[in-house]
Amino acid sequence: MAVVGFTKLESLFRKAAGLDIKKGHAKDITDIVEQKLVDLLIAGERNANMNGRDVIWEADLPITKGLQETIIAFKKLEEEIDLQDVLDTLTTFPPLKYPYSAELEAKLPEITGALLVVMAKIMKEVDDNDRAVDHKTIETTKRIMDLTL
Repeated sequence: MAVVGFTKLESLFRKAAGLDIKKGHAKDITDIVEQKLVDLLIAGERNANMNGRDVIWEADLPITKGLQETIIAFKKLEEEIDLQDVLDTLTTFPPLKYPYSAELEAKLPEITGALLVVMAKIMKEVDDNDRAVDHKTIETTKRIMDLTL
């Protein structure tokens, strides 16, 4: 199960960056975003441990100023991501040693939404001349996200 379905993903990419995605690209996109969410949580777990806690707080996640601004931008798009879908998706990855705080858990949908917006905006920057997303743009965007998140 993906963190977000095709219809919602399509709407989000249009609103965030004016991009059209094909149904066949949805899994590639959501796979990348899901892995980036897990990467943030793994870094958060490390930070919680370094701070002597056995619960991951929102403040433990390495959320940069740019990502924080994108969370705000995601909220303004008035798109919803279901918390249960995010939690169900996270169960497909190896479990973390520490649980999330209730506050962090409640924020997971908007963090996920922000990661989707980041991906859409990077894709737009990578190929500004085309509204349609192709596989090469997705791969380039993945490499950029791997370098920066």
